Amino acid sequence: MAITYSLVAVYLRSGVSRIISLAPSDVLIIALYFVMVLGIGIYLRRYANTSNDFFMAGREMTAWVAGLSFLSANLGAIELMGWAGSTYEYGILAAHFYWIAAFPSMVFLALVMMPFYYISKTHSVPGYLQLRYGEATRALSGISFAFMTVLMSGINMYAMALVMKVVLGWNIHFSIWVSSLTVAVYVALGGLYSAIFNEVLQFFLIWLGALVIPILGLIEVGGWSGLTAKIYERMHTNDYVHLWSTLGSFSSNPMGVHWTGVVFGLGGAIACGYWTTDFLVVQRAMAAKDLRSAQLAPIIASYFKMVVPLIVILPGLLGLAVLPYKLVPQSAAGPGMHSYNEVLPLMLARYAGPGLLGLGITALIAGFMSGMAGNVSAFATVWTYDIYQPYIKKGMSDEHYVKIGRWCTILGVILSIGTAYFVTSFKSIMDYMQALVGFFISPLFGTVVVGMLWKRATGKGGFWGLLAGTGSSVAMYTAVKIHPAWIRYVALSPDAKDMAENLYRALWSLLICVFVTIIVSLFTKKKSKEQLENLVWSYTKMPPSEPMPLWKKPVFWAVGVAIFFGVLQWMFW
Repeated sequence: MAITYSLVAVYLRSGVSRIISLAPSDVLIIALYFVMVLGIGIYLRRYANTSNDFFMAGREMTAWVAGLSFLSANLGAIELMGWAGSTYEYGILAAHFYWIAAFPSMVFLALVMMPFYYISKTHSVPGYLQLRYGEATRALSGISFAFMTVLMSGINMYAMALVMKVVLGWNIHFSIWVSSLTVAVYVALGGLYSAIFNEVLQFFLIWLGALVIPILGLIEVGGWSGLTAKIYERMHTNDYVHLWSTLGSFSSNPMGVHWTGVVFGLGGAIACGYWTTDFLVVQRAMAAKDLRSAQLAPIIASYFKMVVPLIVILPGLLGLAVLPYKLVPQSAAGPGMHSYNEVLPLMLARYAGPGLLGLGITALIAGFMSGMAGNVSAFATVWTYDIYQPYIKKGMSDEHYVKIGRWCTILGVILSIGTAYFVTSFKSIMDYMQALVGFFISPLFGTVVVGMLWKRATGKGGFWGLLAGTGSSVAMYTAVKIHPAWIRYVALSPDAKDMAENLYRALWSLLICVFVTIIVSLFTKKKSKEQLENLVWSYTKMPPSEPMPLWKKPVFWAVGVAIFFGVLQWMFW
């Protein structure tokens, strides 16, 4: 550990391009991973010959496979590096994005919304909107979602390139192209089959590699009590290690946020929007073999989501405690300086030796490819089914649409490479990601949930509500960028930080979407009961469930994760 620390110090003083070099064992581990990923794609190509196979994995996944894939699609490089960096910036408050932003919304998806998605047999969320509201709403949501997935996958590329640059000294452009083309090949070959099975593999690799930092870090600082003591010694405050006790005012916590922003902005608008309408993750649950498995998938994933802070939040807190230098916002990082985004690879270089470094780097590569593959496969599905098929070429053969899906995979990767360079203008990766969620996902959730729960919602109401919600979010974001002092109007306080502005802006855009949808719907013609069958709660006939013990029912495990959630909030209050 002391030797690694000295290497980091020499690196900072000399300005050389790498912190540590790979041993032959590290190179072998990374090479084996790339071979395995491509091998899975080549093998599964034989099972992806029809559109249902390529885009929906044949709807044959078990609850456990769908659940692990559901989580792994979210556990990409954005999560690993972005939230570690945000933890360094905001402290343990970043854990809210794993706890209050996971449990309520994932359970809501499983018990309330998944039946609609699964029973309607739609291929995408825009596909559901077409059935519920009409073509105009599907077109708007499809184009918005395709645009968002390209921007999201660009973040994954940039995050992975940072790892290679900071730890290995590799050229950032070389890192982006090699990893991206690997993802393009295996997703283009095997479609969602390949993406799901690689995501399950990557789930275990991520945990094996990423656990190195929290285990060795806690040993170094002397456990949780030692960690909190060191953070207090450096930061002169305990605000960085409490979840709720500092949220009584905007000025008493590092994020500059009030508890209302966390509960309603994050837990309501952002989390429910992401987990229930972002097709990147919903697609995995919809690939399950039956409705019960589809409902269990997000519940299974929610248990694992509760413990992900071990490998994501803890490294950021350890960085606050042990790194001998201060990290800065990405936009302010000059030569010889390190940004918040780089805390995870810096901590990896601090603790990992030969073999462990290769495993850790492989975990980050796996995280990158998991997030990248999820975005690319979702982009290909939405583009093919919700843009190309209805508006460009109707009535073509199934084989033709599979071919278009494969080419869309390549197109999505190329477009994502172009967006990877926009991330540098933001303070951190997660500030950028949450800004995108506020633009596209929160208003979309308003449109979907009103359509599912209110039979009076009309096609015009859905379209204008979604447009108003998205437009207002972009307008608020632009206004704050032009006049930073206006953050007091969006986030309710001049003490608010960027992340707090994201939370409140998402909430306002959701409320605007719902309000406009209701008002327009009241003055326009509604659909008949026959047109709304299986699309609205009151008109949906749920298939009879087979008799089974209580412990096999989704609601039983949903109660279990609720108890787990409550215990964690109490422990870190």
